[in-house]
Amino acid sequence: MAFTSCTDTFTLRNAVGIPCIGYGTFETPADTARKAVREALEVGYRHIDTAAVYGNQQGVGEGIRDSAIPRASIFLTSKLWNTERGYDATMAAFDKTLNELGTDYLDLYLIHWPANRKQYGDRAEELNAETWRAFEELYSSGRVKAIGVSNFLPHHLQALESTATVKPMVDQIEVHPGWPQAEAVAYCQAHGIQVEAWGPFGHKDVLNDPTLVAIGKKHGKSSAQVCVRWALQHNVLPLPKSVHADRMKANMNVFDFELNDTEIAAIDALQGIGGSCANPDEVDF
Repeated sequence: MAFTSCTDTFTLRNAVGIPCIGYGTFETPADTARKAVREALEVGYRHIDTAAVYGNQQGVGEGIRDSAIPRASIFLTSKLWNTERGYDATMAAFDKTLNELGTDYLDLYLIHWPANRKQYGDRAEELNAETWRAFEELYSSGRVKAIGVSNFLPHHLQALESTATVKPMVDQIEVHPGWPQAEAVAYCQAHGIQVEAWGPFGHKDVLNDPTLVAIGKKHGKSSAQVCVRWALQHNVLPLPKSVHADRMKANMNVFDFELNDTEIAAIDALQGIGGSCANPDEVDF
């Protein structure tokens, strides 16, 4: 897919366009988020990603309002935290999210993590389905333009889709060099689910990896820019994060070069470097 700027869009299964690079706000403190989001919008981002558990939704909303960018021109995502699963709790949590963000709709709402058997035993799939029923109602009412999940692996998606009337449109998972999640990405892409990459830089071990540094040097780019470009060339939507305006600009300055097949293969082959690499079936939060 030939993109020329970060405002070019992937098209979701319901024909909604989603800007191909998003601005992530994970671990951005509440008192920093307002300025960071405003600056991100000012340098050109039109896709902002937050979550209830980040504790910064109010700052994100203030940053949006501080900018000169109309709300309708911004693709805004948030996520339902694990303590709010289930139909009634989901509906209440969504209202709280809108209130904190100061908006009357979301462009995308995601289940942050699947309920797993480790915590919920045989009830895990039922709980995910009950939560998803609320998401479907929010979608059908027009309060959300698209709905999806985060950190769901193929078996979680298969179970959810067995009872869903609206299929997930997005799966936001950890994807970066050294943790490509090729099986999950392939499943999503074969089933019309757009993959978003949280943590597209992994940790510093990824950015310092000699292969990425060398490839970047060849193109006059940083290893971080190589990570973003690598994701895009796999049709994965990256969500880079920085609170520094110069790095925000650099993270979206990836449309003037292209990785060749040999470079892509070399990056694909990297294993065991950097990142959280959490197994959604093993988490207990």
